Amino acid sequence: MENHITATRIADVLTAKGIAYEQKRMFGGDCFMVDDKMLMGTYKGGIMARVDPDEEPTLTQRPGVASMIHGGRAMPGFLMVDPIGYEDDADLEFWVVKAMEYNPKAKSSKKKK
Repeated sequence: MENHITATRIADVLTAKGIAYEQKRMFGGDCFMVDDKMLMGTYKGGIMARVDPDEEPTLTQRPGVASMIHGGRAMPGFLMVDPIGYEDDADLEFWVVKAMEYNPKAKSSKKKK
């Protein structure tokens, strides 16, 4: 249920900013795609945000934030944020903005035909 509430909050921020997105079920949560690229999503009771890998050392200093490990491997540019890191609307908006700043530079997830 918590993931659903968080997904709704993310969707609300994207909608309020006029950002076109696609919402998909992935990794047991809701993933938000912008321009066919993974932006962020709900994951394991928190959120996963795709950010500029160069900013990762600074961003992981924020409360409840850690580099993402998936399948035993570090995933540069993907951060796990515990609920304490986005419980305020302003904090959630911070993560949406950070992910959107990197989105134009991120590689597309779209499969080539």
